[in-house]
Amino acid sequence: MIKVLIVDDSAIVRKILTEHLARDPRIEVVGSAPDPYIARDKIVSLKPDVLTLDVEMPRMDGITFLRKLMKHYPLPVIVVSSLTPRGGQVALEALDAGAVEVMCKPGAAYTIGDMGNELVRKIKAAACARLKKNDAQQNTEPPKRLSLTQTTNKIIAIGASTGGVEAITQVLTRLPANTPGIVIVQHMPVKFTASFASRLNELCVMEVKEAADGDPVIPGRALLAPGGLHMLLRRSGARYYVAVKDGPPVCHQKPSVEVMFQSVAKYAGANAVGAILTGMGADGAKGLLTMRQNGARTVAQDERSCVVFGMPKEAISMGAAEIIKPLSGVAKSLLDMVQTK
Repeated sequence: MIKVLIVDDSAIVRKILTEHLARDPRIEVVGSAPDPYIARDKIVSLKPDVLTLDVEMPRMDGITFLRKLMKHYPLPVIVVSSLTPRGGQVALEALDAGAVEVMCKPGAAYTIGDMGNELVRKIKAAACARLKKNDAQQNTEPPKRLSLTQTTNKIIAIGASTGGVEAITQVLTRLPANTPGIVIVQHMPVKFTASFASRLNELCVMEVKEAADGDPVIPGRALLAPGGLHMLLRRSGARYYVAVKDGPPVCHQKPSVEVMFQSVAKYAGANAVGAILTGMGADGAKGLLTMRQNGARTVAQDERSCVVFGMPKEAISMGAAEIIKPLSGVAKSLLDMVQTK
């Protein structure tokens, strides 16, 4: 018997995989886990022969877990994810980290039936693999990654100042309800941001709220940084959330677009799209450049449609903006960029 442990945060996927694998007399599903931390304990107690592993999971992503596993407890691993079409970047990362095989979930390259049959074949082959510690790492430590190369959840980050209330309103009211999660910094005094978020929530098909510490960044929701506090993007596994905290002003501002953009560059990387809109000064220009250097796509509002062409001008002058658009075209550009990432 080949003992298999299934690691996936979706209860439905765990159930489907268990049912399909149970049909083969040579395979026994000894357990399942919704995240790498629970999987770690079950690996020790259940001693599976083969592990199936998702990439997008809470608390720790699958690629990071795979690298740790291959270093300390080498085990044949088949990565099963919607992010792993053969030849894709995430598939290559998984193989480089030590996976013996990668395959797509149903709906990507397989029907449920085809996937189940293919997974059975891959498990039987993987069970014959002989691994040693650090095989996947070739005695070198991989660079530390704070952002996944790719996730199904993308991030849109928007920064604005003078004239930004109207600009942000125009952008958000043109976005559909299924738009990826949005984080916004608009320079406003304390208490004003709650009213602004409430007004936007009435006008938009997306949910808009003043951000609170720990709020998840999810599709269909826009989070507005509260006045007088900084808002930063953070990541737990493949899930994004915001940290709201006090601190000194940055670029003379609190909240600061620069602080938010730098955190988006660090934790979302190429999974982000950034927009810098009308505003006085240079807040966010360097942060947008860092985002672009980390693989994000970026847009700046053009001079003619700006109330004050300060922040976009600075971003454009340093090469931070991939494209320049009038305010009326920013929403479409954001959607196009998200869909082509």
